[in-house]
Amino acid sequence: MAANRPSEPTANWWRDAAIYQIYVRSFADGDGDGTGDLAGVRARLPYLVELGVDALWFTPWYLSPLADGGYDVADYRTIDPAFGTLAEAEKLIAEARELGIRTIIDIVPNHVSDQHAWFRAALEAGSGSPERDLFHFRKGRGPDGATPPNDWVSEFGGTPWTRLDDGEWYLHLFATQQPDLNWAHPAVRQEHEEVLRFWFERGVSGVRIDSAALLAKDPALPDFAEGDPHPFVDRDELHDIYRAWRAIGDEYGGVFVGEVWLPDAERFARYLRPDELHTAFNFNFLACPWDAGLLRTAIDDTLSEHASVGAPATWVLCNHDVTRTVTRYGRAETGFGFDAKTFGTPTDLALGTRRARAAALLSLALPGAAYLYQGEELGLPEVDIPLDRIQDPMHFRKGGADPGRDGCRVPLPWSAQGPYAGFGADAEPWLPQPADWASYAADLQSDDPDSMLTLYREALRLRREEPGFATTGEPGARELTWLDAAPGVLALSRTEGLLCVVNLAAEAAELPEHTAVLLASGPLDGAGRLPQDTAVWLRA
Repeated sequence: MAANRPSEPTANWWRDAAIYQIYVRSFADGDGDGTGDLAGVRARLPYLVELGVDALWFTPWYLSPLADGGYDVADYRTIDPAFGTLAEAEKLIAEARELGIRTIIDIVPNHVSDQHAWFRAALEAGSGSPERDLFHFRKGRGPDGATPPNDWVSEFGGTPWTRLDDGEWYLHLFATQQPDLNWAHPAVRQEHEEVLRFWFERGVSGVRIDSAALLAKDPALPDFAEGDPHPFVDRDELHDIYRAWRAIGDEYGGVFVGEVWLPDAERFARYLRPDELHTAFNFNFLACPWDAGLLRTAIDDTLSEHASVGAPATWVLCNHDVTRTVTRYGRAETGFGFDAKTFGTPTDLALGTRRARAAALLSLALPGAAYLYQGEELGLPEVDIPLDRIQDPMHFRKGGADPGRDGCRVPLPWSAQGPYAGFGADAEPWLPQPADWASYAADLQSDDPDSMLTLYREALRLRREEPGFATTGEPGARELTWLDAAPGVLALSRTEGLLCVVNLAAEAAELPEHTAVLLASGPLDGAGRLPQDTAVWLRA
């Protein structure tokens, strides 16, 4: 299959790319110490070529104490020793590119680790120092300053303020170990622009921006007030930051994808104007329940939002923060929300797997870029992590009620016969694998024509080879047309006579007229009808 892949994708490769998210710690362990690393990724590049992806998005691989899974960065120019070295990262970027696969890195601009040199200097310098101006330090309220400076709530729950021994408080919208940077300070902007150049010069093709709508804060750090602009979400000052980043990206032919959680479609689209970010993640589709009407609305809204600024949509079913798809779709509540996560939720994995297979064909049929989280192509379920092994700070910040995000980060199963399901040879993985993990192994699925892995490989092959799946990005282009269908059935056409039909109704559905079945997520019934929770690609 590698011979059919272009060695140098076009300038607009990102408009309809299939991008695979790698959480390095859990992908593959090359040195046998129980932690995934860059050597493990390099060894699995042939697998990724055969899968058929166009780019790899790496969650943070930088030096980090791992207080929040690597999103607490201590040095953006250093690879964490647990993962390898900068030289290995450069080799990986180059080797993947030779195979036709580009690299996207993760930048975390809202905050750094409390072990970052800047924050350590700020602590040492003390109150009123220039070093503290790079962050948000404030006196507390009340006669003894013992009350936090404002009423904000952390993204992980509780107050986002921590008090130091000298009496000052510092802001952290996430974990205590992740102090927020002051983006009104020119040194903060300059540093991040230099970091972008550092990685573009090492061959990366794109940057994913973590918490992209949170960087700028109201300089007064006020309490929330009804009717006032939000003090730290979607501030207008952000757009100047991203215009400067876009200018740097354009110098290197690099692209940006923003993690932008916003309910307001018009505000969301502003980040995708031609001189800002290229794309942004589509969380409305990711969180949408398994319901035909709601899915169609999410798709229509997404395409409408992006059409207004000529940007391609993105489609994703799961990521490193979200309950795995086969588990979510096997529950009574099939949508996703962080506040709804609880222990012991009943799950029908057979049902969830059937729906996840259908959802894969739906998402890959839509115009735009598709993101695939590692292990989704194996149909991995969410894992119940023993309480004494949970590491995610979200679990602890919420008083233990939330199981956290470790359940979707369990190290991958590669081999049915190898130790630790082939993840690594010597040491137990950093998160425990369940007893049946080897039954999902890639080597087992590779030879099974009915496996989830085979479905994804074939879907990605067709998506790449069939011209009708291409996304033009031209203003006014008709990228998708809905067809008349029975209640509970989604039927759409792309160009070149390509059709996708998904049946979410209780009864089998009639298929539209067609000349060939290209791919189905499950068997059709004897009369050629589409069973419940099944999707099919057709040629008209």
